[in-house]
Amino acid sequence: MTTDNPLRQFFRRPALYLRLPSGGKGYTSDAIDFPDNSELPIYPMTAIDEITSRTPDALYNGVAITEIIKSCIPAIKDPWQVLNIDLDPILIAIRVATNGQLMEIDSTCPECNEDSKFDVDLVAMLSTFTSGDYDTPVKIDNLIIKFKPLSYKDVNKISERQFEVQKQFMQIEAITDTVVKDAKTNEIIKILNRLTGEIIIDAIEYIKTPEDTVFDKDFIREFLDNCDKNTYNTVRDKNISLRKENEVKPLDVTCSHCSHKHKQTFNINITNFFD
Repeated sequence: MTTDNPLRQFFRRPALYLRLPSGGKGYTSDAIDFPDNSELPIYPMTAIDEITSRTPDALYNGVAITEIIKSCIPAIKDPWQVLNIDLDPILIAIRVATNGQLMEIDSTCPECNEDSKFDVDLVAMLSTFTSGDYDTPVKIDNLIIKFKPLSYKDVNKISERQFEVQKQFMQIEAITDTVVKDAKTNEIIKILNRLTGEIIIDAIEYIKTPEDTVFDKDFIREFLDNCDKNTYNTVRDKNISLRKENEVKPLDVTCSHCSHKHKQTFNINITNFFD
């Protein structure tokens, strides 16, 4: 980019500034270049970014998200290292910078089944995000288990594998032989169970025993495969609760037709989020 371009003064500028829910904890200098006040400048999307957000292959492999983040938040040098607790706020901030504070959503009333439209205040939503308590480990008998947020690279890897499993489920419906169909179904269930286990393993930073601190993923996998059910369930439930703490909370809405109050889920789907 040239510095003597007379049009430079008309280039896009930051539309807002974002302080990450993580507070910057867990990042190295090669991932994010934090300013002194830790507030990241957020730029609006360009036309190229919009094209990227609609490219199927880039959406599938996660490149669309990383390219949009690099374009709109230059301080983030490696978007693959963005922590999952910061990812949704980052995408919402980019949406605000590009299309404004309000976002219209559709909602179907569970009482009268009528559709209504609502404006969501995305800036207000940004203030509701929390990082979850990853500093306090779980103590189980003589073990201390420390969790960590997943990176976007980890999250995308999981999403790709889940997508592949979903495709296999869809293919099963076409099988007419009951024996073959049941065998394929059991095989996929085992894959799903392994995938659930891998998600937990990725989220564990270490397990500390009275004699040692274990970081090795293979050792942790072997432990989870061979520990008792109650121990496994405690580890699994803690991981789930940490993930839920930084999820987008359901919205409180009132039906415009029958005035019924209900909860409306809010999903950040990259394929239509930036429309």
